[in-house]
Amino acid sequence: MTTYEKVMAVIAQPMGWILALLYDFINSYGIALILFTIFVRTCLLPLYAAQIKSSSRMKEFQPKMQAIQKKYSHDKELLNMKLMELYKEEKYNPASGCLPMLIQMPIILALFVLLRNPIAFISDPQMLMAVHESFLWVPDLSQPDPWILPILAGIATFFSFSMTQAMSPTSDMGGANAMMKMMKYFFPVMIVWMGRSFPSGLTLYWFVGTLYMIAQTVVMKKLKAKKEASKTFAKSKA
Repeated sequence: MTTYEKVMAVIAQPMGWILALLYDFINSYGIALILFTIFVRTCLLPLYAAQIKSSSRMKEFQPKMQAIQKKYSHDKELLNMKLMELYKEEKYNPASGCLPMLIQMPIILALFVLLRNPIAFISDPQMLMAVHESFLWVPDLSQPDPWILPILAGIATFFSFSMTQAMSPTSDMGGANAMMKMMKYFFPVMIVWMGRSFPSGLTLYWFVGTLYMIAQTVVMKKLKAKKEASKTFAKSKA
């Protein structure tokens, strides 16, 4: 077993126990997968909230950043230096937005390994048959769903990308915006393509997880708007 496989096994094993425990109570592999997805996404919520908070924090001083980008666009070395000075002045760590995603990556990879081959990480004998159960229109969750689930996952991914981009600061540097716009269309298509070859249980996890992320984003936007409205009201009363 390679080092990568050992690391994935360490993370995937306890997740397998949770999935088996949910199945013991519910006796439906599809519903157990949905509840498992919600549980995992809820555990990752603080990381996602930190990522959104980081994007919102950058928006506050984005005009200053754009002014620096425009002024020093001819000298990239000086531009980077001025941006670092701005980050220091604003007490902002540019890596803070990437850190939550880096922490999530091993978890996401372990989930991929677990849901693609759950039997390797779940010792419960009844799970041998559970992974082959039908769910809704899918006759076997261990086999790919050719169209419906992959398309639903792709649509959900598109909306999730769109909402995340709307909450993130834009940039005038190079082709950053063009790249992000391209990814908004390319990534959902890639999810559809991969979903047609992956076990439908894994595609179900991605679809439900993305829907949950969309719901989180909507709630966070409403809470932020309510907080800003309260601040505006307080200032008007002062």
